[in-house]
Amino acid sequence: MYQHLYQAFLNARPNVQHFACHSHHYWPDVTRNAMLEYWDDTAKMADDKWDYIFSTKMPQTQALIANALNVSKPERIVFAPNTHELLVRIHSTFAAQKKVKILTTDSEFYSFQRQSERWLQSDMVELVKVPTLPFESFEQRFAEAAQAQQFDWIFVSQVFFNSGLAIQDLSAFIQTLPKEPLITIDGYHGFFAIPTDLSELEHQVFYLSGSYKYAQGGEGACFAVIPDGNYEPIYTGWFAEFGDLHHRQVGQVGYAQNGQQFAGATMDMSAMYRLHASLDLFEKEGLSVDVIHDYVKRCQLAFLNHLENLNHPLLNTSNLMEQHLLEPSNATLSLSDTGLHGHFLTFKLAENDVATLAKQLSEHGVKTDFRGDRLRFGFAIYHNPLDYDLSCLSANK
Repeated sequence: MYQHLYQAFLNARPNVQHFACHSHHYWPDVTRNAMLEYWDDTAKMADDKWDYIFSTKMPQTQALIANALNVSKPERIVFAPNTHELLVRIHSTFAAQKKVKILTTDSEFYSFQRQSERWLQSDMVELVKVPTLPFESFEQRFAEAAQAQQFDWIFVSQVFFNSGLAIQDLSAFIQTLPKEPLITIDGYHGFFAIPTDLSELEHQVFYLSGSYKYAQGGEGACFAVIPDGNYEPIYTGWFAEFGDLHHRQVGQVGYAQNGQQFAGATMDMSAMYRLHASLDLFEKEGLSVDVIHDYVKRCQLAFLNHLENLNHPLLNTSNLMEQHLLEPSNATLSLSDTGLHGHFLTFKLAENDVATLAKQLSEHGVKTDFRGDRLRFGFAIYHNPLDYDLSCLSANK
């Protein structure tokens, strides 16, 4: 239905069934023009392009992101090449010698998992991890852990990368947590995938995401929504002083008064051009997050029905992690289900079975991705569910 928007990627990979959308999403065709636009703007303006970017292109992109997240103040949004840079900058708002006490989970993406464990190794932080499974009780258990001790920083995903399981009501969940700690939501698998309303949260939480996945602008355009407060991160770049650059006080580093206070330094803005192009396209095409999410759910339903017909001994709904999505009567995805879940389905198997299945599928042009004992299938609006074909699995039941 929407494949006409992705002709360049689809034509370049004609014999591929791409189920790794949650990993590297295809880019719409308009992003190629955005790359050329960035080059042309650079040729026309050279150094002056920065004035244009900060006065025009960046505010336009902030507004598109803010609209998708229902954020009332687009200026809260700051850009960076990756979310790792942003989370390290948030950590640097604490005093340099402070041992930061962090509450998190056992299912955070590698950028935070690796960095936090390295901080722990250097005795810079204290880590408390709440297991996400069993997920039926996760939100309650996490809230109880948050109230049981005094934490400096709470870091948790909106949608967990290793399962697709999602916090159901982000605002209600945040209200169960104490107000004193800094709260950071990793929204990378949530932004432009599941409907997200930050109107009640924008003043109190950090929300991290980017365009590599569902926003479809590719790598290099990540962002944070910054809550109220005059922060002075130690890890700072000269972009964070824009607006104050020529009024520096002797002996004092200046910071902007909005999201830009968390900015870094010179970065390749072509990624932001691509992000702007994709979000602008979705707005013009009427492709809201709700529309996209509904289409993806229908793709997931078609996929599970196709899978059930194969009757594979391993790749079947009994090994699906998102069991709450299944109708008990017929073991298929319920479109009437009001619960939120990510845009990928995860099957939990023995690690050697996961690797074997992923290899077998890849050899037949079915591209997935896997993490340890979890095989993930992603879905997107450039899918046509009628084209799904996993018959290659039938030969090796």
